[in-house]
Amino acid sequence: MTLVLGIDSSTQSTKAVLVDADDGTVVESRTAPHPPGTEVDPRAWLAAYDQAAGPLVDRAQAVAVAGQQHGMVALDAAGEPVRDALLWNDTRSASSALELVEEIGGPQACADAVGSVLVASFTATKLRWLRDHEPDAARRVAQVLLPHDYVSRHVAAAGSRAFTDRGDASGTGYFDASSGEWRHDLLAKALGHEAEVPTVVAGGAVAATTESGAVVGAGTGDNMGGALGMSLAPGDVLVSIGTSGVVSMVSGTPVADGTGTVTGFADAESGFLPMCTTMNAAGVLDLQSRWLGVDHDELARLALEAAPGSGGLTLLPYYGGERTPNRPDAVGVWHGLRPSTTRADLARAAFEALLCSLADALDKLVATTGTTPSRLMLVGGATRSAALQALAPAILGQPVALPAPGEYVALGAARQAAWALAGTASPPSWPLQVLGDLPAPSDDDRSAAAAVRDAYAVVRDA
Repeated sequence: MTLVLGIDSSTQSTKAVLVDADDGTVVESRTAPHPPGTEVDPRAWLAAYDQAAGPLVDRAQAVAVAGQQHGMVALDAAGEPVRDALLWNDTRSASSALELVEEIGGPQACADAVGSVLVASFTATKLRWLRDHEPDAARRVAQVLLPHDYVSRHVAAAGSRAFTDRGDASGTGYFDASSGEWRHDLLAKALGHEAEVPTVVAGGAVAATTESGAVVGAGTGDNMGGALGMSLAPGDVLVSIGTSGVVSMVSGTPVADGTGTVTGFADAESGFLPMCTTMNAAGVLDLQSRWLGVDHDELARLALEAAPGSGGLTLLPYYGGERTPNRPDAVGVWHGLRPSTTRADLARAAFEALLCSLADALDKLVATTGTTPSRLMLVGGATRSAALQALAPAILGQPVALPAPGEYVALGAARQAAWALAGTASPPSWPLQVLGDLPAPSDDDRSAAAAVRDAYAVVRDA
């Protein structure tokens, strides 16, 4: 049996899966937590990798890392962090994003240059914030890496060059997703001076080796890793409900959406992964569970007791600011609270808000790409909720397939590792286990869902 190791260095933890390279069967898995917060000493990720992957790596013939996108890992000339890494969900650089977009020539010019309109999530905006707010640290920056680049360099043998892939690089704001080339001028514009960037390695190429001689793949961003782990094909739509909510679609052509709603990322192969991202996803349900003093199963039971529309109650779930739509300074809004509002209404409104937010993202993605979805798959821990499963098909307006639970980002990294090890033109074919399709909504369900989305839109646009 040939074993490969896939790593998901996510916002919350490191997950490591040891996988049979022939068919994608997970042989063993381990995990280690990351510190909380939107700025983290990146060396904590290396310690988490050692804890989760250390006992497994010597059994693998190849390894690859997928990691949270966008994070700014700014290093000095000795390769040490000049400050804690700023993560994708740190919105302090919102005004810096506006400045950079204007300096590039406006939203459409920005999208044409790098595939996306910059928002606070992008690395370039965090570099501009660093330049303006911590100039001494900014002057010391000699190299800028993404989280997965930083962990990958730790995995590789000592002295290996830093490397990345086109998928993760396309989320920096200084990489042209269409041409596959770094925009060094845009990095210098953001930071105030030039800095080294990692070498871009093709998805199936060998990027380095470990100290023991195992192959190290290029790695990629978490969303690209998830798409690779699920073997998404053109027309497949993936709705992922985790720390963030992501609606993505594999495409053969690049996207340059000047409205900024759809980000035009590259994928982990040779195509593109346009997506819409919401900052508030599973956390919406976590908050509601805490406020009502119930666990998630009870929250779902309460929600299904309430009628569609939650008794006229509508939630805008922008608790930590929002990215789609781009409202970094937004807060959550509850509208329609009445003396008759029940605990069940409060529970259902949280599910309806989360799904309406994702449905808006799906509509925009379909309109921008001009692609009719061939299938929609729903993944993430929140998808285990009976209420979310019951409401999703009607509110999302699409038939929904429910893949088996799995660590698909880590599995995607493992598939990339197997690809690099095999040296083939395409990644290996691994079967995707699907639990089945969620029940199709009735005509009454569709009508009720349309009314819910209309009410949501009124509050959203107010």
